Amino acid sequence: MFPELFAIPFLTGLCLAVLLPLVGCYLRLRDEWLAALAYAHVAAGGALLAMLAGVPPFAGGVAAAATAGLVKEPLAARLPAAALFPLLLLAGWAVGMLVAANHPLAERVGSALFDGQLYFADAARLATVVAGTLACLLLLRRLSGSLLLSRLYPDHFRLRGEAGWPVHGGFDLLAALALALATTTLGVMATFALVFVPPWFAFRRARDWRRGLRLALLVSIGGYIAAFAMALCFDQAFGPVLAILLVLLGLAG
Repeated sequence: MFPELFAIPFLTGLCLAVLLPLVGCYLRLRDEWLAALAYAHVAAGGALLAMLAGVPPFAGGVAAAATAGLVKEPLAARLPAAALFPLLLLAGWAVGMLVAANHPLAERVGSALFDGQLYFADAARLATVVAGTLACLLLLRRLSGSLLLSRLYPDHFRLRGEAGWPVHGGFDLLAALALALATTTLGVMATFALVFVPPWFAFRRARDWRRGLRLALLVSIGGYIAAFAMALCFDQAFGPVLAILLVLLGLAG
């Protein structure tokens, strides 16, 4: 029954298991790993608000996260990242909880968003995730060199007389869209697990940047495949199984 029932959900999640650790490596490089939780909660809150307005929750989640990504750079000029991302996280969580508490159907939708709804992914969601993953990977490849330079040489853009906001703002938007895409498919905590644990493992083990990216990919894809198989075999929710496997891997490494 796997091809008929679970092939599309498996491929949908596999695309995200490729994208998320790469985005997570650049977030960790910039000391912005908390952005993963912040954008995920903003996406969840936006999805619930969209449901109230009669808009598909997926579209609302992506729009809310994209807005957060666009305003992050201007806000960062006034607030440090250590304060900005917790504020975004709290705002997204608060909106989601309030909507869930005051709408008869929102609680069920909110639970699906936070727990994940990978098994319900259809061909349309797979196509959207594939397109979004390819677009994010292409943009990440284009921004990669500038992101590394700006981290190693903070005055790089200033000394060259160039504006740094297109690079930093472009990555903020990319990260927000990738996390919104994943949150509305995998759920908040499964998304965070794939963004946080594989890069964390790779940063402790890899000798250089390229090897770190490859190791993060290997950990993410391997953990995803193992979690999907175990969740099906033991009839368990996918998100918690994935989180437990990655936590154990992180502790072992």
